[in-house]
Amino acid sequence: MAEPLGVQRDLACFELPEIGRLHETGDQWEPYQLLDPEEAVVLPAQIYFADLQGASKPATTIRSYGMDLLRWFRFLWAEDVQWNEATRVEARDFSRWMTIANKPVRAHWRNKMKPVFAAAGPQPRTAIRGPNPITGKTGPGLKYAESTRSHSETTLRTFYDFHIEEGTGPILNPFPLDRSRRARRANAHHNPMELFRNERQGRYRPRVPKRQPRRIPDEMFNALFAALKHNRDRALLAAWVSTGARAQELLSSSQDDTDPGQQLITVIRKGTRDSQALPASPDTFVWLRLYQEELRQMDAPRGRHQPLWWTLRRPLRPLNYHAARAMLNRANDLLGANWSIHDLRHTASFRMAGDRQLPLAHVQWVLGHAHLSTTEIYLAAGIDDVIEEVLAHHARRASQTERPPAPAAGYNPVSLGVLFGGRQ
Repeated sequence: MAEPLGVQRDLACFELPEIGRLHETGDQWEPYQLLDPEEAVVLPAQIYFADLQGASKPATTIRSYGMDLLRWFRFLWAEDVQWNEATRVEARDFSRWMTIANKPVRAHWRNKMKPVFAAAGPQPRTAIRGPNPITGKTGPGLKYAESTRSHSETTLRTFYDFHIEEGTGPILNPFPLDRSRRARRANAHHNPMELFRNERQGRYRPRVPKRQPRRIPDEMFNALFAALKHNRDRALLAAWVSTGARAQELLSSSQDDTDPGQQLITVIRKGTRDSQALPASPDTFVWLRLYQEELRQMDAPRGRHQPLWWTLRRPLRPLNYHAARAMLNRANDLLGANWSIHDLRHTASFRMAGDRQLPLAHVQWVLGHAHLSTTEIYLAAGIDDVIEEVLAHHARRASQTERPPAPAAGYNPVSLGVLFGGRQ
């Protein structure tokens, strides 16, 4: 049952139970299902997923929303509260718990299947508290990130808004709008001569700090590229860093999407779902040709509509994002770095935006940005460049302090040296 407003839960001792799961069905009409502890389909989530699909949301978005709903339903199941009886007390306590609690540590699936050999199997990647000494990036922490909590709040608020409009949910949304937004819409009475302000939306929505994108320096990229073991991985990295495509955009390409003669790779854009041909570097197609020759020897499926990227272990399967990230993590472990696949897109963006002979509007088209202001963030100097220039400034200041100032015109430097105790 829902708690009264004056009752406080003991969240310090609360642990989110690992009950229920998000099931990938493989059915294009219903790609994901939210299952309760008895393995029964959660009907409110199923209806909401169908509405998302009707709004042309891809399966990846449904999965992302489903993970947020799974976390919320686990909280309600642990507190014995029905989803349509949840109040703002439950929403408040859930938001407090996500702010303070540690993320659950899940064992690797290989360790679950073979507990005897758990020590020899892959171990969970440990949370990094500080910045990486190689990349300067902060790794995944012990707590839920602000972006994760913000995405969760948005998902749950829209989930209840949908059921309230359908008449199947509670009377009030447990995740309300901010108090300043209750009586008016966002950016009400906006002056068209001024920029739109980022007004707070949800009451329990955290403020997400703006993070400046990081690029991989050329020497670090060369080291990362040298740490790869297979031609497929080298072709992937070369394609990502030259086209600026998103990870899934490139991984979903088919064999007919490459045009070595024109140096183009066609991808399906994430937001618009448009087909767009992106220019790639010549070395991308060199590594791609070597990889395709290896696939031919492995008797991989061939055809215009067959996937372009495959796993290298039998049975051959289309390469997905998780396998590609594991490939990059193996190279990172050799260097002690924590670069991500999306950092390759940032690197390509900085390289193209830094070329003065390449118009910024062309960079916007390649990256698929809806607004030019999004592309302009790559015109700013990178963090590494700023640190290098400021350190050089301090070095110049130190050298000027050690060197005595030059005498004014008309004075003999030798006489001044004798007068002030210097060398003759």
